[in-house]
Amino acid sequence: MRVVIAEDSVLLREGLTRLLTERGHEVVAAVGDAEALLVAVGELAVGAGGLPDVVVADVRMPPTHTDEGVRAAVELRRRYPGLPVVVLSQYVEERYASDMIAASTRGVGYLLKDRVADVREFVDAVCRVAEGGTALDPEVVAQLLGRSRRQDVLAALTPREREVLELMAQGRTNAAIAQRLVVSAGAVEKYVGAIFLKLGLAPSQGDHRRVLAVLKYLEG
Repeated sequence: MRVVIAEDSVLLREGLTRLLTERGHEVVAAVGDAEALLVAVGELAVGAGGLPDVVVADVRMPPTHTDEGVRAAVELRRRYPGLPVVVLSQYVEERYASDMIAASTRGVGYLLKDRVADVREFVDAVCRVAEGGTALDPEVVAQLLGRSRRQDVLAALTPREREVLELMAQGRTNAAIAQRLVVSAGAVEKYVGAIFLKLGLAPSQGDHRRVLAVLKYLEG
């Protein structure tokens, strides 16, 4: 995949570049601030190669080192709907995390740096987002859930169904959920079916039901 990296720390930027290139991916741009990120993606968008497959951006970047990176990520998703973006952060910026998720139902990642303990899992998460999936740190899910104003929608779910839905929100497949909960894949399919039914998501909505269920879970 073709990747754009935005990280103001030279060491981390170079580390991410090396990590991805060693695994066969192409880093087409690596920049150190939010404005440079917007410019780089804009130039790629009109170039022969087109938009990158995924953007990996830090939340805090110059000049104020507060939320420039995540604001740039939200802006990129506004300019280029569907552009996959993975945000790396040391904390959860609830407002912008919610905006990123609400802006599009595909290609969203929000990972906490201190909780990325496995290199392979990180690369897998970036690849999953590039393919249109989601990768949300459990702490991000928990904080977004905590600010939700419409939990009445989820009141009909059993504790186990809510647990399955939370794992769905993290971007896990049914097989991964089954492994995590130590249950059969068939049991997970039944839980997922019950979740769709209780949330009023009809079979006619196809594969989008999974995304819609997650959005209901995170809505706030």
